[in-house]
Amino acid sequence: MKITEVKTFRMAAQPHKSDTNNWLFIKIYTDSGIHGTGEASLQYKDLALAAEIEDFSKFLIGKDPFRIEHIWTSLYRRVTWTGGAVTMSAISAIDLALWDIKGKALGVPVYELLGGRVRDAVPVYANGWFEGLETPSDYAEAALNTVGNGYPCLKFYPFIGEYVTTPERIYKGLELVKSVRDAVGPNVQIGIDIRARLDFWSALQVAEELIPYKVSWMEEPIQFDNPGMMGEFARKVLVPVSTGEQLYNRWDFQPLLDEKSIAIIQPDICHAGGISELRRIASAAETQYVSVAPHNSNGPISTVASLHLDMNIPNCFKQEIFVSFLEKYEAVLTNPIPIDDGYAIPPVGPGWGTDIDEEALKEFPPADYIPIDSEPYTDFF
Repeated sequence: MKITEVKTFRMAAQPHKSDTNNWLFIKIYTDSGIHGTGEASLQYKDLALAAEIEDFSKFLIGKDPFRIEHIWTSLYRRVTWTGGAVTMSAISAIDLALWDIKGKALGVPVYELLGGRVRDAVPVYANGWFEGLETPSDYAEAALNTVGNGYPCLKFYPFIGEYVTTPERIYKGLELVKSVRDAVGPNVQIGIDIRARLDFWSALQVAEELIPYKVSWMEEPIQFDNPGMMGEFARKVLVPVSTGEQLYNRWDFQPLLDEKSIAIIQPDICHAGGISELRRIASAAETQYVSVAPHNSNGPISTVASLHLDMNIPNCFKQEIFVSFLEKYEAVLTNPIPIDDGYAIPPVGPGWGTDIDEEALKEFPPADYIPIDSEPYTDFF
C-alpha cells in the first residue's frame, strides 16, 4: 500500500468567544482505495497549518502508510526547523490519518491497534455549557441543566481580566463558582480553568478562596511557559493543578513532570504529535502517577481520536467535551459519537469508526479572521 494524495479541508467552527475560528481536517488517500482522516485544528493559524501540511505531503506521496513511526520521526527529526505549534499540529493530523488507515485496512478500531481497551467507556467533563451567560443565577441554571443532561463533571472560566487581579474580580468569580456549586450539590465535580489569566500572586489568592467549594482541579492558573514556576505554584496550593494544552511533545512535558507536583496533564491530540506522541506522553506521566485529560477545544475528529487514546491508557482522568460543539459534530460526522450519562465511547467500526462528510462541510465554509484582533484574549495584559 502506498500514499497517493493528501487533501486538506477547512470549516467554520462553532463560535468560541469569536465567530472567526476554523477547524482543519486532512484525508490521506492510498492506492488500495482506503483513506484515513486526521485533524489539526489550530485556532487562528489554519492557513499556516495548511501550508505546512501541503509541504509535508510532498514527502508522504509514495510512502507506506503503515510505517507510522518512521513517518512521524522523519517529519520531526529530518527537518531544518522542528517543533512549535504549526509543525507539531501538521504532524498530528498526518499521524491521526495514518492510524485511521491502518485500522481500516486491518478491520479493527484504532484502540485495538494500541493494545486494546483498559475501560469500557471514558468519563467526560462538559465545557462550553455557559456560552453567553453573565449572572450567577444564569450559571446556576445552565449548570443544573447540563448535569441533568448527563454530565456529572463541569468546567468553566469564572476569573477573567488582567493578570494582576483585584478583590472585586475575585469576588465576582467566586460568586459564579458558589452559584454553580450550590446548584449542582456536592457530588458533581467542578473544574476551574483560569486560562493563564492571572499572575503568580493573584492565582495564589484565588486558589485559597476556592477551597470551600471543593474544586476538583484548577487549570493553567498561571502562564504555561515556565514549568518551574507552575510546579512551584502547585506545591503551594491545596487545589490540584492541571496544565499542558500548549505543550507540543514529550520533550516539552518532561520538565513539567520533573516538577513532581502537577496532578493532571492535558496534551492536545491535534497539537502534541497525534495519538503516537500522546501515548508516549501518557506513559511518561504514568511513571510520576500523573493523570491525563486530553485537551480538546477542537473539532470532531479530535474528540474521536482522543476517545480512542483514552480507551487505551491506564492513567486517563477524563475527556474534555465541548457540549456546545456537539450539534456541529453530528452535522459533519458520518457516524456520531455515543455519549451517555457522563461517559463516551468511540463510534463503532474500524479505524476511527467515523469519517468527515465532505458534502456536509460545504454548509460551513471557512471564516475569515484577523490574527490577534479576532482572537478572544484581549484581556490578557
